[in-house]
Parts: sequence; structure tokens; C-alpha cells
Amino acid sequence: MEDDGRTPGTPGSGRDDPKRGAPDPNDHQGDAILDSIADGVFTVDSEWRIRSFNRAAERITGIPREEAIGSHCWEVFRASICESACALRETMAGGVPVVDRQVYIIRADGRRIPITISTALLKDANGRTIGGAETFRDLSVEVELRRELRQRYSFADMVSKNHELRRIFELLPDIAESMSTVLIQGESGTGKELIARAIHAHSPRGEGPLVVVNSGALPDTLLESELFGHKAGAFTDAKRDKPGRFALARGGSIFLDEIGDVSLAIQPRLLRVLQDGTFEPLGGTATERTDARVIAATNRNLADMVEEGGRDLFYRINVVTIDLPPLRERREDIPLLVDHFVEHFNRLRGKEISGVSPQVLETLMRHDYPGNIRELENAIEHAFVMCRSGVIRARHLPDHLRPGSERGEPVARSFDEAETAFLTAALDRNGWNRAATARDLGIHKTTLWRKIKRLGIEPPHEARPEE
Repeated sequence: MEDDGRTPGTPGSGRDDPKRGAPDPNDHQGDAILDSIADGVFTVDSEWRIRSFNRAAERITGIPREEAIGSHCWEVFRASICESACALRETMAGGVPVVDRQVYIIRADGRRIPITISTALLKDANGRTIGGAETFRDLSVEVELRRELRQRYSFADMVSKNHELRRIFELLPDIAESMSTVLIQGESGTGKELIARAIHAHSPRGEGPLVVVNSGALPDTLLESELFGHKAGAFTDAKRDKPGRFALARGGSIFLDEIGDVSLAIQPRLLRVLQDGTFEPLGGTATERTDARVIAATNRNLADMVEEGGRDLFYRINVVTIDLPPLRERREDIPLLVDHFVEHFNRLRGKEISGVSPQVLETLMRHDYPGNIRELENAIEHAFVMCRSGVIRARHLPDHLRPGSERGEPVARSFDEAETAFLTAALDRNGWNRAATARDLGIHKTTLWRKIKRLGIEPPHEARPEE
């Protein structure tokens, strides 16, 4: 039997083409079935020409069916993976379907939109591959909602749903407006410098310089010179006058990171400039002044600093204190931060990574993050190196974050266990008041109630209402 050019079993193929015979009434029935599907659907033959194109596909791409039929699929979709990693080509070559891969396409009006695609083979009655089918779903609304969610829970370059961080976000504009010294406390990697930059940027001095000094990274002699400057000849190799950081920060702010590591020998000079804004450069005799606003940060317990003799400095910098919780105590922020870093690295690397897989998110949710936000950011950056396009999967993560099942080790906790622990902590924090907890988490109270019921979360005996 000669090949008549039709793709067997493919709705819409060869209809109204005089070279291919009279139209088949079953084609109309097939089109009606495809048009009833909410997702976009199209099929291609072995030459990659589109043979069917449903109504949802027209709506999502902005391309009429008549124009799409007979065209090569890449001419219609102009997708981010068409040239290098075509999902349909991958399926037709290996016989393995692709499920829910996220990519971007260019609509007929030039608008770039995110979609999720799934693929399958088309075979004839003899089991011979004659083409492929692809379904796709428009994610524009979902992506826009996620963007709005990030905006709702963001301040400057920071995002959080955590009640403590949201309270800090609300206070930051008032803190920024003041000229008071600010002390930011938190573990390494919790975002202390981001808070400092936000305070400076939103202050009346936002147009002035922000000078950053890592107080714990320099020995006393170098730190003293860095902070206060020196005159020529003050010490060996001091060939010329050099202004210090306090001088450079005039009209702006100075951020003294890890101030808890400043030695007792430096503290009296630092205390003086904090009290009256005066200092002398090394080797100098004339007193200089600075009006720099001081923002300090430490990852130490400053109560220990007081015991070690830093009482005066502690009370001088402890005017307005901001305490940043570690990431392990604000796991509700992990999905937001993941989206934030994916968007950031897409811009930075010129990639089109659409997000992370559910398995990756589960893995990230249960990790304890001794390195806090910085560790999560580094993990996403590592994944961007390993992942060319589409969705970040478990194999793209750093070794220490890959699920144990991939290394032949048992997985420590399931996602339900992680969610149970997270919700229990939130309920406990709000005295087991479901309405208050829902507000705290930014979800509807009925959603919280369903999660509590599904996970079987029970309040402790002392938190239960009296019978």
C-alpha cells in the first residue's frame, strides 16, 4: 500500500487536501474532542509538520489553526528549547515521554510566556512511530501570582513570610529615617548586610556612600588604619596620607560587620568616634570629624562580649537592635527564596530556568542550613551551573543536598514530616490559635485546617480547650 501522505490516527491530517482524498468525517469528531480540552494540544508527523492544533493551542500561542497546520512546530512555538533540547524530539528519539517540563515560548504578538509541556509518541496499528503529540499549559497567571506574592512579602532585595521578618520590614522605614546607631544580630548568612544596605538606601543619606568594613577580618594595626586612616610615615610603607573609612563615609553610612570581634585595644578609639564623631588618623595630631551613620552587625552573643570587657562599646551600639532568625526557624521562606534566587540567576546568567522540581523543593525544605540564606543561594547557583534549561532536578544539587535515595542512603524525613514540624512550630508560636497562625503564615484558615486534619496534628494537652 502506498503512503498517501496522511498521518494515521492523527485528527485533522489531510482534511480538504485534494491530493489526499475526501475529508474524513471522523476528523471533525477528533477536532471536537481536542477542542474540549483546556490544555493546548498539537501533533506532528515524522517530518515535524503540525497535523492537528486545538482551540486552546490557538488561544495560548495567538496563532490560528489554519496557519499552524502544515508548519514545522518550531516555526509556531519559537520556544526556548526548540533548537537545543526539544522535548518532542527527545521523546521520539528515545521513546520516553516528557512530563510537565517548564519552558518559555514566544506568542504571535511577541510576548514571552511560560508554559509546561508533556509529550507522547503516536503509533500506527503496527506499532510503528508515525509522529508525536504534545500538550502544554499556560503558566502566565501562576507566574504572575507568584511575582505578586514575592512583592507582598518583600522589602528592598529581601523576601520573607516569616512573622519576625515581616515585623522588621514594617519597622525598617522608621529605623532608616532616624540617625540612631543600629545593631543587627544574627548567624552568619542570615542577611545582615542586606538589612544594612536597605536601612542606608531608605534613609535621608541614601544618596551618600555606604562604606563596609569587615571588623573581624583584619588584625588590630590594619583595622585601626582602615577605620581612622593614617599620615605619611606613621609606620613602615606608609608613603602617603590615606583617609580612613570613617572619613570616606561622611554624608553617608558605615557598616561595621562582625563588630563583636573587635579587640579590647581598639574599642576605646571606636567608642570615641561613636560618641562624638571625632578621631585622629594614625601618626596624626589634628582631630577630624565624621557625621557617618553607624550600622553594626555581629554573629556573636553580645552578652558574652560584655563579660569579656566590652560593656561600654556594647551599650553604645545597642541603641536600635534587629535580631534576624536563622533560616531553619523560617522554613516558610524557602519557596519564596528559591523563586527569588532562580529569577536572580536567570537575569545574571541569561538562562531560562523555570524553577525547581517538587522533589528538589522537598529536599530544600528539610535541610537545616547551617550556612543560612547564603547556603541556599549557593545551592541554587550550583544548580544553575549544572542545569542548562527547564527545571532544576535533584541531580543538579550539590552533593550534600541530594536526596539520600540517590546515594543509596535512606531519606531522613518525608515532606509530610517536614511540613508537620513546620506547622506545629507555627501553631505553638501563636498559642495554637488557628486564625492567628493562618495570618502569620499568609494562608487562609480553612487551608490551615485542612493541612492540620490531613497531617493529624494534635495540640499538646496544655493547649487543648477544656472539655
